[in-house]
Amino acid sequence: MKHNNLPNITLKRGAINNIDSIQLYFKYNDQLLSIIRGLHTFTWSKSKRCWHVAFSQSTLKLIRQSFEGITSLVEDESLYNAPELKRIKVPRKLSKENEGDLDAFIKFMEGKRYSQSTIESYAIFIGDFLQYLKDKSPNDISHRDVELFIEDVFVPKGYSISTHRQCISAIKLFKVFHPECGIQELNLTRPRKSRFLPVVLSQQEVLEILRCTKNLKHRAILALLYSCGLRVGELINLELKHIDVQRNQVAVKNSKGRKDRYVQMADSLVPLIRNYVQTYKPKVYFVEGKPNEKYTASSVRAFLKRSCQLAHISKKATPHTLRHTYATHLLEGGTDIRLIQTLLGHNKPETTMIYTHVSTSSLERITNPLDEAVKKFMVNGNNEDYLKIGSDINK
Repeated sequence: MKHNNLPNITLKRGAINNIDSIQLYFKYNDQLLSIIRGLHTFTWSKSKRCWHVAFSQSTLKLIRQSFEGITSLVEDESLYNAPELKRIKVPRKLSKENEGDLDAFIKFMEGKRYSQSTIESYAIFIGDFLQYLKDKSPNDISHRDVELFIEDVFVPKGYSISTHRQCISAIKLFKVFHPECGIQELNLTRPRKSRFLPVVLSQQEVLEILRCTKNLKHRAILALLYSCGLRVGELINLELKHIDVQRNQVAVKNSKGRKDRYVQMADSLVPLIRNYVQTYKPKVYFVEGKPNEKYTASSVRAFLKRSCQLAHISKKATPHTLRHTYATHLLEGGTDIRLIQTLLGHNKPETTMIYTHVSTSSLERITNPLDEAVKKFMVNGNNEDYLKIGSDINK
């Protein structure tokens, strides 16, 4: 039964951005919009002129229950037919058998619900691997074939350690897909990660960067990245409805590892956020390039680089540097490492522990043994020149 003469909602099913989606079409209505925004992680499609969400039977059931007694749902027949999604194409010279096998491997990864970026990366690695093997069938692959591929392709091309590790992960998954092949999964070892300490800015440097960022939108972006310790991808995907100014809280949805979390926003940031929103009037996302469209990470990197130059900061700072700086400053301020882990959305405490190596608060409490030695002998009345290490003892 329909109330309040609200517009009907037509439900359809189709592919949007190569994702099987439920699509909601209706005439603009504030009441219906408020229900949708509180219902699920719906996204507005400018090209399709509809709200959409990834298809699942549970989501479809939730939509039906949410609008029952409020308005009528018109269910299009497409709702009962899965759309044909485009297969990721990897431009490689492969035999027909191996090309079909690569397509099947991509479909296997989609069934395992791997992220789109992981599927694309793994498809490229396995495409390279199959091209290297030429016409050899996957069933005939030996462990030595993997070793030769790494030796002949990866090492000469100078790929990074992280890319090498990702390739091994792709081949391990390919072994799961082809258990009958001769790859010995237990002997597939990833090279050790490089353990570089992150670049961290001082609080004064952060404020100087913000001061030198004259553009209001750019300043709001950098301030939010630092204040909440966000990844640049989380900032780009952040929607206005997920910022609670009253509670100074930001809801980070579907971040790395498909996790949600809440982070606290600085009190001093609220006037800047209000000023920015009133001036630029974003519609869906907190920061938009074009109306209703996401901003780009490359733009954030570009204006952060300019701000660092204006602030005369020689450190190589990226958007992720602001996240590292946020975590380090929390640790130096006495915040428990386990709480920092939660705020950053880390799975393992070991990932967060890296900030203990760049924090200066514990180092400042250490008395250097050279200072101790000089102090000890000076107290005993020894005024030898060699103890005055700041002077020129050759005079």
